[in-house]
Amino acid sequence: MPHLPAGSPQTPPSDQAPARSSLFIGSTEKTFRVLHAFDGPNRHMTLGDIARAAGLDRSATQRIVHTLEELGYLARIADTRNYGLTTRLLQFSYNYIRANELIDKASPYLLEISRHLGETTNLLELDGTDMVFVARFPGRHLVNIDIVVGARLPAMFTAAGIAVLSRMPEQRIKEVLSQTRLEPMTPFTEIHADKLLERIRLVARRGYAVIENETVLGDISVAAPITDHQGTPVAAINIAVPTSRWSVERVEAELAQHVQVAATSISKARLPTSRR
Repeated sequence: MPHLPAGSPQTPPSDQAPARSSLFIGSTEKTFRVLHAFDGPNRHMTLGDIARAAGLDRSATQRIVHTLEELGYLARIADTRNYGLTTRLLQFSYNYIRANELIDKASPYLLEISRHLGETTNLLELDGTDMVFVARFPGRHLVNIDIVVGARLPAMFTAAGIAVLSRMPEQRIKEVLSQTRLEPMTPFTEIHADKLLERIRLVARRGYAVIENETVLGDISVAAPITDHQGTPVAAINIAVPTSRWSVERVEAELAQHVQVAATSISKARLPTSRR
């Protein structure tokens, strides 16, 4: 099972914290820190667990947890001292997907590829240093069932992330690289900065990216960037296939053209300007 990075905001040490605007509401930040405490592997947590994960004192955590429980976003697990997230949080995801014009325009292309090739296709957006799955159409041969809409993977280690980064200025690429924890996800993950930068430059020249076994063992992913009308990358489309039936050479020969054509078509569909 691959490790999916939580991607939650990291609170800087107090002596390094940036100056906050007078409009900033600290209690709201603390509330989100409590919710992000569940980003880790534990589905259910005690009050003490939540306080430690959120970096808050027990009193503040207790008040926030109580409020979120009253509002229906956290629930006490029966016969335990644990709390867990509730389905009410999914409303935010639903609203985002419903309002996302890119997902509307890309979904027909992803669905067609999935039906025609029988392989899994995904739409991913860049958020900080992570690529987030925002649409997913499983094929007949699903490689990994742990990856669902909302899952996050480091952009530097994914075909989709490299595809998006290949359309960005060099300075922005180096910013993402400097903020990425270069820790291998599998024995095959490339973590050397120079090689990662060279890989991105190669993808910029050829128009698509291919990654094998670097985020998920047994997986080959091929991706192409989607851009807005200004040429700014806004997302990437990828096809994921198992190494048991595909090789990198065959993926490049047979699948790269599908993601490139689809990405180009979606890009021409008058996408809104990137908000990032």
